[in-house]
Amino acid sequence: MSEASEPDPITGQPVGPRVDESSAPRPGPVTLSGRYGRVEKLAAHHAAALWEAVKGHDDVWTYMSFYGPFAGLSQFSEWLAGRVRLEDPYSYAVVDGAGEAVGIATLMEIRPAMRVIEVGHIVYSPALQRRPLGTEAQYLLAGYVFETLGYRRYEWKCNALNAPSRRAALRYGFVFEGILRGHMIAKGRNRDTAYYSMLDDEWPARKAAFERWLAPENFDGAGKQKMSLSELNAGR
Repeated sequence: MSEASEPDPITGQPVGPRVDESSAPRPGPVTLSGRYGRVEKLAAHHAAALWEAVKGHDDVWTYMSFYGPFAGLSQFSEWLAGRVRLEDPYSYAVVDGAGEAVGIATLMEIRPAMRVIEVGHIVYSPALQRRPLGTEAQYLLAGYVFETLGYRRYEWKCNALNAPSRRAALRYGFVFEGILRGHMIAKGRNRDTAYYSMLDDEWPARKAAFERWLAPENFDGAGKQKMSLSELNAGR
């Protein structure tokens, strides 16, 4: 719950502070470039590289509620072509420094009038897991959401049993809000959903933590981090 409130001018009852009621634009086909790679609109030409990155790693699909794993490139490409056409979720490819697509992230549950948006359907191949680009992609998307599009609430939701996703949400600086019990039926099973969020007034501190973690001087000669992002966000 927001701490700030104001009295209703007529009844005197506590109500939330006034906010700008203008809508935010929807996400679009931007390219967001960073030090370790880039994020760009998902396209059919990404299919082959993405399949090479994820094939044989069925665990990346376990907590996807409605799709995966896939039997082969043909089936995967057909699924990806469908994702490319969707406006919500709006999908992006995460592309490494060599120009190869190695993951997917989407902006979804888009509510422009409320300026609320979610990052989800995150497919990180082993080439992104525990790599700077995986974190940088989240930094680039969050910056786009808050600074370019002007959203006020950024959400992260996941299966409550998905421990890696829940750790990632906290590491990136999202705040845990609770669990919706019996929220969905996912692949024939009950799914309780864990909710996390980041607000626009929290972004400057989260941005500073991301940038400090991503800086070259935060890594030693072997590429090992000196300070973790969780530590940098601990003072929030």
